[in-house]
Amino acid sequence: MCWFEGPLAAFDTETTGVDVEHDRIVSAALVVQSAAEAVPVVTRWLVDPGVPVPEGATAIHGLTDAYLQRNGRWPAPVMEEVARALAVQSARGAPLVVMNAPFDLTLLDRELRRHRASSLADYLGAAPLCVMDPWVLDKHLDRYRKGRRTLTDLCAQYGVELRGAHDAASDALAALQVVRAVGRRFAARLERLSPAELHARQAVWHAAQARGLQAWFARNGTEEACDPAWPLRPSLSAAA
Repeated sequence: MCWFEGPLAAFDTETTGVDVEHDRIVSAALVVQSAAEAVPVVTRWLVDPGVPVPEGATAIHGLTDAYLQRNGRWPAPVMEEVARALAVQSARGAPLVVMNAPFDLTLLDRELRRHRASSLADYLGAAPLCVMDPWVLDKHLDRYRKGRRTLTDLCAQYGVELRGAHDAASDALAALQVVRAVGRRFAARLERLSPAELHARQAVWHAAQARGLQAWFARNGTEEACDPAWPLRPSLSAAA
């Protein structure tokens, strides 16, 4: 059985913003599916981040300060639970699907450093994550297709239903299903690769994609930087 028909897990977060060094996680979800047709098992976390949630972020995911203060938990125990849950999947050998992995995994790592004086690598130990990033996979395998490649766009491209976008559990499940669909569409190119081999190749592909995007920004006079690191950005001393 090909890896994309077997066990997969998927992780997603909703946050206070897009700065991985300083923004906070307000919700997270882990979706585990033992096989392509199995019923997914979903674990959700809701966090009171201890900082104000900007109106722009609330407009995207709908989580307000008042709601999180009433229903969210303190970040420290939540980050511990999330990291341990990911470590369990990694130890079981289940590939972890994360859309735009450097964002969610780096944010989680920074939250662990902030609240647990630890790191994601510390929790994973000898069983590092094997990540499947639908954004990286699709961009490499169908590189000449024009248009955006958000999760909503990929769901439309691969015939995956996305219910309740910008809900961590909904987004994680959709990303998982997109990866299965990518695997089936490009089976001739993927089925002979092990998840570990594909993880290593995605790191190379993402770096090349980042360099290409950086060059495009430079030609258009944009100063935005593209980090080539994948699936986790190295820790910076400035991380809060």
